[in-house]
Amino acid sequence: MPRKSIAIFAAVCLGLAVLIGAVTLWQYQQRTETASAGAGQPVVSFGRADIGGPFQLTDQTGQAVDQSILQGHWTAVFFGFTHCPDFCPSTLQALAAARDQMGERADDLQIVFISIDPERDTPDAMADYLQTASFPTGVIGLTGTPDQIRQVAQAYRVVYSRRDLDGGGYTMDHSLNIYLMNPAGEFAIPLSASLGPDRLANLITAQMNQDG
Repeated sequence: MPRKSIAIFAAVCLGLAVLIGAVTLWQYQQRTETASAGAGQPVVSFGRADIGGPFQLTDQTGQAVDQSILQGHWTAVFFGFTHCPDFCPSTLQALAAARDQMGERADDLQIVFISIDPERDTPDAMADYLQTASFPTGVIGLTGTPDQIRQVAQAYRVVYSRRDLDGGGYTMDHSLNIYLMNPAGEFAIPLSASLGPDRLANLITAQMNQDG
């Protein structure tokens, strides 16, 4: 494996390890609270997984937005880029299919797609890309300056890296997690397009029903 590919792979693995550790801590908190409450003992809380936080970005209409767009909605947050050849379109298609299976709860889910390629992904480029017929309707596309993208990626523990291509041009390597955020804008559970639309729909709906 080329040295550059090894470095990229290692970075992605590190990002995934951080996410898994945070989710494991959150799951431990949930189990501890349930067990303690059932035993009539004081609840021990370690807090929610430290994923998400404040950001300043621009949507596909050119309007400045911040983390308040997550308030009042269940939100699937996904990072990618418009020149992505496979994972990004397949993830958006999986989310579209999952939302189609959620029945009356479908209207409670919004989808936010954040670019990790601000050099090419202008608001107009995001708007054109998100008009693809197989993508979910109403997706909020967000982009920004390189510093803004770096800050929001760090908040969500997203790993990404530019990779130059033979013959010119470049692509972006990035982690592939979907983050389900609750209506308070807090991280709820991690998801993956690899689960398939049925499982995605079931997990999202179950989380909605559990948290009210």
